[in-house]
Amino acid sequence: MALSRAGGDGLSASWSGRGDEGADYNAKKKRKAAEIHQALISDPTDVAALRRMAISEEKSLREDSKDYQQVLLDVRRSLRRFPPGMPSEQREGLQEELIDIILYVLERNPQLHYYQGYHDIVVTFLLVVGERLATSLVEKLSTHHLRDFMDPTMDNTKHILNYLMPIIDQVNPELHDFMQSAEVGTIFALSWLITWFGHVLSDFRHVVRLYDFFLACHPLMPIYFAAVIVLYREQEVLDCECDMASVHHLLSQIPQDLPYETLISRAGDLFVQFPPSELAREVAQQQAERTAASTFKDFELASAQQRPDMVLRQRFRGFLQPEDRTKNILTKPRTNRFVKLAVMGLTVALGAAALAVVKSALEWAPKFQLQLFP
Repeated sequence: MALSRAGGDGLSASWSGRGDEGADYNAKKKRKAAEIHQALISDPTDVAALRRMAISEEKSLREDSKDYQQVLLDVRRSLRRFPPGMPSEQREGLQEELIDIILYVLERNPQLHYYQGYHDIVVTFLLVVGERLATSLVEKLSTHHLRDFMDPTMDNTKHILNYLMPIIDQVNPELHDFMQSAEVGTIFALSWLITWFGHVLSDFRHVVRLYDFFLACHPLMPIYFAAVIVLYREQEVLDCECDMASVHHLLSQIPQDLPYETLISRAGDLFVQFPPSELAREVAQQQAERTAASTFKDFELASAQQRPDMVLRQRFRGFLQPEDRTKNILTKPRTNRFVKLAVMGLTVALGAAALAVVKSALEWAPKFQLQLFP
């Protein structure tokens, strides 16, 4: 389902049955416009009234939001997400815009629930494309790619995390078994997943590179990227004491010098080889709840048609030693992989409207460029 089509339907649905609210909003808007006009034509211009009206709606939104206090705390703690050396006045202004975007999206979509880490995603778009475009793009993502994280409970988020170990098992059973023996679980990857790695990476260039990748792909791609990070650190993990504390501590600390382009390529390979529709049978938690992934039926169908032959792969897997199997799956070149990912990802995830938004964003933000097609 393309974001352009889904975004429009989602916005329509969020406003259906709210005609009275819309009428009240329009009435307030007209009344405020008249008051602004009156203040402007006053002699002298009523600057105090203009200031009051400039913040009145924002104040009302903040007062009415049940999430305001938590959002405020999270935003105040987000200093490291802003470029080093940015003047404090400019940063504080952006933090106010960040609060406004979050509360605006939540107010327009009451089915969404704020979670700690959401602001890490929103601030990335704010820095790249500015408040207006960030608001539009974040709202679309919140009702699609991020939808599972914004449920009242973490059930769907846990369900997505449960894809991590089956992916690792497909590539490196030895590493999978070691992690299972250590009982490390998947909680170490929670912040990776729900912030699209924005909370754990210090270099803004790496963050926006990953966001470009995730925007153009299936909603579950971040969990595939999490898996390739673990697989890349195989030897470090196996050298650990086989206990939960040691392995969790190691994996919780992401190295900042990862070979991101290589890992992005490998994550794409694994998605094509082991699509979610195949891994679902191996996920321990078999629930019937609907996830964002289930809304991408076209994508799953395409993935299923591109799966390698199950029998041949299983036979081939049996002949390989674990280290050879890892090397084969992660490094074997596939001449049509980028074509598959580009066609499937852009057709399914972005859509024409979202591409137009990103194109506009590039014109708005010369300093923080989205590297959509490097």
